[in-house]
Amino acid sequence: MNRLRSALWLPLFDDLADPRVVARLAADAEEAGWDGCFVWDHLCWRAPIAQVADPWITLTAIATATERLRLGPMVSTLARRRPAKVARETATLDRLSDGRLTLGVGLGSDRFGGELSRTGEQIDDRRRGRMLDESLAILAAAWSGEPVRHRGEHYTVDDIAFLPRPVQRPGVPVWAAGFPGNVKPIRRAARLDGFFPINLEHPDQLAEVVATLTELRAGLTGPYDIAISLPVDADPLPYAAAGATWWLPALDPGVRLDTVRGVLRDGPASPGGD
Repeated sequence: MNRLRSALWLPLFDDLADPRVVARLAADAEEAGWDGCFVWDHLCWRAPIAQVADPWITLTAIATATERLRLGPMVSTLARRRPAKVARETATLDRLSDGRLTLGVGLGSDRFGGELSRTGEQIDDRRRGRMLDESLAILAAAWSGEPVRHRGEHYTVDDIAFLPRPVQRPGVPVWAAGFPGNVKPIRRAARLDGFFPINLEHPDQLAEVVATLTELRAGLTGPYDIAISLPVDADPLPYAAAGATWWLPALDPGVRLDTVRGVLRDGPASPGGD
């Protein structure tokens, strides 16, 4: 069985829209033995959510309040962000945190608050997929420290070196999100450092995903993570046996601070074997 790490996964809405509150939660989680603290990345959400915090500023607060926790946006819709700016943000945050950043990425959705259509962003899934892949190529090049010369369908970066580099080599680990039955996200994830399957229903479903990823990654080396989100009262250990390496207890948008503190106090999952 994989060693199962545990992370808080916090929707930055209402009670959790204050970065100071989230930073204190992260510090308490670190003291309680949790391994990570990841945050949602959204501009808005549907009613009754009223307050929303910026993920990057919140992650900066987490980085300065902790020493060991892995942290990052889980997940960021790169198609609504400029990849050159994300390159700067990720490198700076990785250095601030001494190499603790993980970048979660995905296509995103317009379903829950219209944050794409209401801000003039691309709403076609296929086009956002191409934008995501192009952004990932730019980020990999930027993290190398070499000058980036990119002219693509959606983005241009003309001879810019993104220094200083991230602490982590060859760059910040990237986990891609996607539905287990969708082939394209799994193929994208196989080229990266981890997969974050959405809406898992059974450990056997995860085992099938892991088998597919193992086949797609044949010949590739290096660590690879499978992060799962489950209801707070679900047992993550059968999923660890199926290949999960991270457990993120699912918290609903608008979750109250007391509920989060209760999950934190209940502690991380049993670590399992190595």
